[in-house]
Amino acid sequence: MKANPDRDRTVEQLSALAHSTRFEVFRALMRAGNEGLSAGTIAEFLEIAPNTLSNHLAILQRAGLTAVRRDGRRLIYAAEIGAITSLVEAMVRDCCDGHPEVCKPLTNASTVDCS
Repeated sequence: MKANPDRDRTVEQLSALAHSTRFEVFRALMRAGNEGLSAGTIAEFLEIAPNTLSNHLAILQRAGLTAVRRDGRRLIYAAEIGAITSLVEAMVRDCCDGHPEVCKPLTNASTVDCS
């Protein structure tokens, strides 16, 4: 199979999310929005040992699904919304095969009010 960087990135992202703990970390970050959450807050909320959490956060960050910024001594993690958009687009790019009505439910999902 010929190398395809876009496909490879999509597979890496799906692989990162295909672990229950990482998926829950990711969901918590999605709920937090742009503010993000500190590693300590995530560990407390999900009852995860900090060293275990750091491994999961590193995998999500390598996959481009999260970003991290420093706030004093704390590291704040946030979901990378652009990466999520690209991931969903990559999964559904060829779904309609000339029949846009098939993809209508996906269009509705993109209008969800996150406020």
